Amino acid sequence: MTDSGAYRRAYDAAATDPDAFWLDAARAVDWTVPPTRALDSSRPPFYRWFPDGELNTCVNALDRHVASGAGDRVALIHDSAMTGTRASYTYAELLDLVARFAGVLREHGVGTGDRVVIYLPMIPEAVIAMLACARLGAVHSVVFGGFAAKELAARLDDAAPVAVVTATGGLEPGRTVDYVEPVRTALALSTASPSAVIVKRRTEIPAEVPADWVDFDDALAAASPADPVAVAATDPLYVLYTSGTTGKPKGVVRDNGGHAVALTWSMRAIYDIGPGQVMWTASDVGWVVGHSYIVYGPLFAGATTVLYEGKPVGTPDAGAFWRVIADHDVRVLFTAPTALRAIRKVDPDAALLASYDTSGLDALFVAGERLDPDTFAWASRVLDRPVVDHWWQTETGWPICANLRGLEPMPIKAGSPTVPVPGFRVAVVDASGGPVPAGTEGSIVVELPLPPGTLTGLWNDETRYVESYLSAFDGYYLTGDSGLIDEDGYLTVLGRTDDVINVAGHRLSTGSIEAVVATHPAVAECAVIGVHDETKGQKPSAYVVLKAGADITEDQLRTDLIAAVRADIGAVASFKDVTVVAALPKTRSGKILRKTMRQMADGAEVVVPSTIEDASVLDALAEAFRGRV
Repeated sequence: MTDSGAYRRAYDAAATDPDAFWLDAARAVDWTVPPTRALDSSRPPFYRWFPDGELNTCVNALDRHVASGAGDRVALIHDSAMTGTRASYTYAELLDLVARFAGVLREHGVGTGDRVVIYLPMIPEAVIAMLACARLGAVHSVVFGGFAAKELAARLDDAAPVAVVTATGGLEPGRTVDYVEPVRTALALSTASPSAVIVKRRTEIPAEVPADWVDFDDALAAASPADPVAVAATDPLYVLYTSGTTGKPKGVVRDNGGHAVALTWSMRAIYDIGPGQVMWTASDVGWVVGHSYIVYGPLFAGATTVLYEGKPVGTPDAGAFWRVIADHDVRVLFTAPTALRAIRKVDPDAALLASYDTSGLDALFVAGERLDPDTFAWASRVLDRPVVDHWWQTETGWPICANLRGLEPMPIKAGSPTVPVPGFRVAVVDASGGPVPAGTEGSIVVELPLPPGTLTGLWNDETRYVESYLSAFDGYYLTGDSGLIDEDGYLTVLGRTDDVINVAGHRLSTGSIEAVVATHPAVAECAVIGVHDETKGQKPSAYVVLKAGADITEDQLRTDLIAAVRADIGAVASFKDVTVVAALPKTRSGKILRKTMRQMADGAEVVVPSTIEDASVLDALAEAFRGRV
């Protein structure tokens, strides 16, 4: 890490005088009541930012750009490879749609602090609905459309929304995904009683919808626009649910003020994106990446954001990403390693890249899972652009570590997301919370207080927030990842320390998958682990011990379990691997040795715990792994 320069000055300023640093950053945000204080530390560990400030997030995303004369600038490009259509919305056009949909929500009882659950595919209505909630000071909770009814119901129960916004369905290569039935089933399963379900009827997906659901387009056409509502900086903007190790989703809460300040600062300092420049984040609005860098970050910056409905391959080919970059003059692409691996698998030499003019691309940013050195080298070679790995989480909302392209670009090291972003004081500690020497693996933690834009807690559950993130090491936020910091101050993230796996950028609890597998009448016990997958990063793999006398073939069991996981968890789990074994390795206290199983499955060096009950079980299990994963 350099001892001088723009990065070091910013990092030191944020660490030594965070009030001054973040109040200065806050000047880039439009406030109804500007804050005079940055950090409120009166109730640790529940730190809050800009406690006396008031603002509206939608105003910062749209109104202020229109007011400054930039209303004709393109704010949003929708590119659907699934329908072959494209649409562009200027800041003025998008503001009109958002204000009128805010009027629709207001007419159906949505007010400041009320929740709205959004269950939509990658269509402009998703962005419109999110910003409309922000305009009213309401709290949105976006649920990825691939989740099953049971998962949606759990989120409805927790959020207790006043309204639900959905569509007749989503589009995938070769199939359509019905949204009406999962929403209807989830509402039946849930204790929530929203006053309205608003549905976007997609012409590509006609469907019978309940008579009392509200038609999105009809309501929008008849609505009067709603004015923005100023809220406290500390008021919640959204709740985004992430998998917990218990299987019960955790509702991560993001506030309005800290979120606006952090993302506005990050757009220039990290991504080097400003007004009129095009950023494409190839993610989904159901994930934090979509919240931060499809919707809010680019619009805060006055940039143009691309909303893409399609896949990296198969829509129609492995040149899809290069086509989007060329068509829309994309300056920065942000995607997950999974997408790059999928493209490389189909087009290993990137032959299709030559068909497109990607000269406007400045950098490729990658996050969501570990960027393996092979994929990094391939992308760097074929694009001949900086490939910037950076690391963050749903909980943090923006990067913890990055190569800050707009502040001070640094040398790139394969396998490292570079250095801590100003505001994040990152450390690697041992089991007792003590610092470890440079280059030594340990638990990655962040010193409290966390900077603006990070989670302020979990929805309706302060106790779980403290237990999940703040109780392991006093004074630190536990990231749940292990890693090391080298002599140059570069961080390397090695993997999760818990049993949440990362499937193509989607965090899923192996415990919740196990719970489904265990319900099968033929299953005596089971373990689900995450194993390496060339395309998705990780995939869940189940190892099952049958009940005595169970009369079922392994093929039939696999079919049953795949269907059950799809119904309860959703297709995003990508669950396909089921292996019947005689026994599972356990400690003498009965704990299944999942870490040991993961080591065996991935071909790593196996460290057999001294507490193992029967080491011979590992020999039998090794035979089961061969050729299975």
